[in-house]
Amino acid sequence: MNFSKRLALLLAFVGFAASASAQTYPERPIKVIVPISVGSITDVATRLVAQELQIRLSQPVVVVNRPGAAMVLGGTDCAKSAPDGYTLCLVSPDTMSFNPLTIPDLPYNPQKDFAPVINMYTVTEGLMTPAASGIATLADLRAKAAAEPGKLNYGTLGERTTTDAFRQWLGEHWNTKFAAIPYKGGSEITSALLGDTIDVAKIGAGNMVSQLKDGKIKVLALSSSRRAPQFPDVPTFAEAGFSAYPAGPIYWGVVVPTGTPAPIVARLHDELLAILQSGKFTDFANQNLLEPAAGSAAEFADFLKKDRESAAILVDKYMK
Repeated sequence: MNFSKRLALLLAFVGFAASASAQTYPERPIKVIVPISVGSITDVATRLVAQELQIRLSQPVVVVNRPGAAMVLGGTDCAKSAPDGYTLCLVSPDTMSFNPLTIPDLPYNPQKDFAPVINMYTVTEGLMTPAASGIATLADLRAKAAAEPGKLNYGTLGERTTTDAFRQWLGEHWNTKFAAIPYKGGSEITSALLGDTIDVAKIGAGNMVSQLKDGKIKVLALSSSRRAPQFPDVPTFAEAGFSAYPAGPIYWGVVVPTGTPAPIVARLHDELLAILQSGKFTDFANQNLLEPAAGSAAEFADFLKKDRESAAILVDKYMK
């Protein structure tokens, strides 16, 4: 038997094995790698989705948190996992767009190591100030920043992060400057806002809905595509004049290791799409200032390509 015939038989066998595997999938528990800590709004959302997926697939779906190292740990674990449909991975702009541009010798390549399954949602961020600051509107913040360049303390997650990039951009946009105050996480920034030890920050609003409703923190603008029903008087970033900011939205989506059989990817997509479009999930999302973004795998792939392009612009100007 010549080489070409042997190759054809091998490919046919591989195709048959993948098809058979997809027909019996899943036969054992599935894990979902989440690259952030337990208790965040994304962790809670993932566990809600995992519970529903477990029901639909009749197999346990276990959430595994791998926080730290700018989400490199979670991305690396995903890339090293077997491409068999039993590992799902949550990814964000850090995992997919910014880490390849800012971290030397990154242990994974998002364009080669991951296959897109579905986008889940975008996170609504807010430009926040302490309630005790006396800053009630964007106009108040802009006037104070212009009158005292470099004196207002802006909470960030450190140099070369998207939080700090927005600080720099806003200073340029308003022809002023903000002083960067770095923190290790969003919870620390929230505490600083509650304690009136910083003047302003841009962070996810879903983790502090109760504080916002209670008036303990003042939100001046939200990144959502339309005004949030919970805060109808708060303008969107577009209404606030922030549309020129080059970065895309903060999203969370699902990928699998490259090589996962296409029928299994399609099955996972369809099951996740049904969950993400269900009333149970959309109600949760609306209550926690998340915007559902589920669509096709191809749409997610196109979205990721555009996000990489916008990330390159942001990194080149603010994150080197």
